[in-house]
Amino acid sequence: MLKPQNGPTRELVTLDGLFAFRVDSENVGLRDGWQSSPLDTALEMAVPASYNDVFAEKSVRNHVGWVWYEREVRVPRGWAGERIWLRFESATHGAKAFVDGTLVAEHQGGYTPFEAEITEHVTAGTTFRLTVAVDNELTQATIPPGKVVVTEAGQRAQTYMHDFYNYAGLARSIHLYSTPQVRVEDVTVVTGFEGTPGPGASGTVDYRIELDGAAAADSAVRVRVLDASGAEVATADGASGTVAIPDVVLWQPGRGYLYSLVAEAVDASGELVDSYTQPFGVRTVEVRGSEFLINGEPFYFTGFGMHEDHAVIGKGYSAAHMVNDFSLLEWIGANSFRTSHYPYSEEIMDFADRHGIVVIDETPAVGLNADFAGFFGTGAKKTYDPDFVSDETAASHRQVIEELIARDKNHPSVVIWSIANEPQSSEEGAREYFAPLAQLARNLDPTRPVGFVNVMFDNAEKDIITDLFDVIMLNRYYGWYVNTGDLASAEKALEAELRAWESKYGKPMIMTEYGADTLAGFHSLYDAPWSEEYQADFLDMYHRVFDRIGAMVGEHVWNFADFATSNGTMRVDGNKKGAFTRDRRPKTAAFTLRKRWSEIPNRKPQAK
Repeated sequence: MLKPQNGPTRELVTLDGLFAFRVDSENVGLRDGWQSSPLDTALEMAVPASYNDVFAEKSVRNHVGWVWYEREVRVPRGWAGERIWLRFESATHGAKAFVDGTLVAEHQGGYTPFEAEITEHVTAGTTFRLTVAVDNELTQATIPPGKVVVTEAGQRAQTYMHDFYNYAGLARSIHLYSTPQVRVEDVTVVTGFEGTPGPGASGTVDYRIELDGAAAADSAVRVRVLDASGAEVATADGASGTVAIPDVVLWQPGRGYLYSLVAEAVDASGELVDSYTQPFGVRTVEVRGSEFLINGEPFYFTGFGMHEDHAVIGKGYSAAHMVNDFSLLEWIGANSFRTSHYPYSEEIMDFADRHGIVVIDETPAVGLNADFAGFFGTGAKKTYDPDFVSDETAASHRQVIEELIARDKNHPSVVIWSIANEPQSSEEGAREYFAPLAQLARNLDPTRPVGFVNVMFDNAEKDIITDLFDVIMLNRYYGWYVNTGDLASAEKALEAELRAWESKYGKPMIMTEYGADTLAGFHSLYDAPWSEEYQADFLDMYHRVFDRIGAMVGEHVWNFADFATSNGTMRVDGNKKGAFTRDRRPKTAAFTLRKRWSEIPNRKPQAK
């Protein structure tokens, strides 16, 4: 699904701003047809933003079920004769969209876009009433999974098995856009190069263009490739093919050089019908033995697992917050991050492309693990039983993999597909569940490695699915959840386990999570957990071990910044493992990381 854009044949109107807002406290809105007339409410809500922390009402923050958004939308008068589309960048977690009371779109899944053509429902130069119902409920059929329970007080409550707050609503932008009757519907770009990186290398661009519309079969396709200055460097005819770029400039970590592929649909007379510009970078990704290669050269990941999480707006997209986060990544010397634990906004992915930040792109499949039942209080017994991870769960999991790859396949920053975080990978049924999902990801995109993130319970001896994947990604907390406060014992345990993985598989390994909760401002002369000194010492210990393990190709600290979680005695005002506080003030660990990462850009340090 192509991101909407303004262009020579298309126009785009962003519908962000204030919407009328109503909480469906009894969950009767769909039954009573709230979409059929203007919402009866005095509340207003900003889009994009999560709604949970915006209002000074506990009933809004704790609401489980549907909320409703509404606004009047004017269709530009110049769009007569055009096809008109309505696109949502996301709706957490399910949505139904109505135009003047008529259902035009519905979607399940909170972090990928969906759209609908509304040409027959609207008229250029007039207004329509846009109503959106958004449901935040998680069930065992959704990704991520959850369960709605009734408390002893008779209130509906949402339980879930992931350690971040279930923010909900319209957290990303809504767009109204126009296209010609025949439109470029999809673009796929796969790149490579011949020769050694540098002057004289020749780039290759394999492309595929899909057209949509009643007269699409009568239209031809032509392609132009432009460099970063806008100069034309290659052309081609046909809906698929390969073009060469002489003296290609590669997309590299830290240097996000982008070309543009201009896909044009033309009619029988050669007149332009539609044009879509797809940015792309020329680069290759490869796993070779225990090495991870970008453009044929070993790459070492430094950075974080992150969250889309800020005060007030929750998971809402904010350009200013995004720029600030990327600025802090640059300051600290990070070259990469993981989209833990869901696809991030397209604006974040575009920014990573432009600035050469490497991304491990993850689905929302977090919480597929009954071993966490005690921690989250959900009562699950076995993971791959029909009452937990069922055929419906698997269908939703397939959907999020398909939608993630369809959305992000052309981003040069994306180098690994992570199809799940911390699933149960040692229990009977795990292999039968994950084998077809790994194969699905490879079928959809054979050009990138596929992985999942392994949980601490399932070591190299117990795990039964890692051989299905290309890279080993591990979350480990020796020195925090085990060996708490005993870094000497933690160091021995960590090294022993990493060597077991290395010996068994010989694949590249990335530590995708390691960290310790830290209360900003708490200092200690001793190994006191929660102190800033302990967090820094904890990280130093892990780094010593990484430098002794040949197959280690990356380190992603958990987490970039403190973030909100559900309530619990383990979480006081959220998860505090950030190198930065939630409002982005550095802890001592941030300076520890800056020193290490600034000295080892993209390359692994040698053991001392």
